[in-house]
Amino acid sequence: MLWSAFSHLTTVAVERVVVDERVVTFMARAVVPKAPCPGSGTLSRRVHGSYRRRLADLAVADRTVAIDLRVRRFLCSAADCRRRTFVEQIDDLTERYVRRTPALRRALERIALALTGRPAARLAAHLSVPASPNSLIRLLRRLPEKQTTPAPRVLGVDDFALKKGHVYGTILLDMETGERVDVLPDRTAETFTAWLREHSGAEIVCRDRASAYAEAVRSACPDATQVADDFTCGRTCARPSRSASPRTAAWLTAAETGSTSWRLSSPPSKIR
Repeated sequence: MLWSAFSHLTTVAVERVVVDERVVTFMARAVVPKAPCPGSGTLSRRVHGSYRRRLADLAVADRTVAIDLRVRRFLCSAADCRRRTFVEQIDDLTERYVRRTPALRRALERIALALTGRPAARLAAHLSVPASPNSLIRLLRRLPEKQTTPAPRVLGVDDFALKKGHVYGTILLDMETGERVDVLPDRTAETFTAWLREHSGAEIVCRDRASAYAEAVRSACPDATQVADDFTCGRTCARPSRSASPRTAAWLTAAETGSTSWRLSSPPSKIR
């Protein structure tokens, strides 16, 4: 049962396990008799030499796990191969030019996708799988891009500040599931129109009162129903009317926040 947590070590020989207060280290060596050349695909048994690789792995009992693995360098026997030697790669354990196991890489990718940057690095440190913010961002950049998929049936669109007052982007959400669909580099009608034409299928678009988004929806999917969210409508209505009278301002505040502390018999008959 316990060894099933280390199933990726079944293809190597674990010689020793060293446990201290912070780190669990597995001393292991590769035992496969032959390995394929990545250039020609030829299997080789001729060992040129060996060296040790240190790989970070998923944490165990709040301890960082490291795998001290001895791997071999083989000679390629193919006459037309440009590689003279190559290093063996262990399935589910090693990757070229990477100092962490695939299992740890996948876990860090999920953390980076959820938080990115410094917040992801802080969470990774608490989980005993430390990684720098730059390393996590590099993992995100290496992920393959998602294939073009249809837009969700109910599409939410809103802008957000990359640099407040200067640079803004657009975030797209699936309003039925709450999942993020895409992020656009600006909030112009042209960019949103191009996205809608590449991702058809939106039947309802939930947006704010920005004219750029309305223009994009009318241009790219005129049959879609446009809905302005309640928060935006309430704020748009309330802001210019608060100075009308104290009674009007009190009623609008209660209506906007859902408060029941204002016992007004009826709303103002006229809002200027």
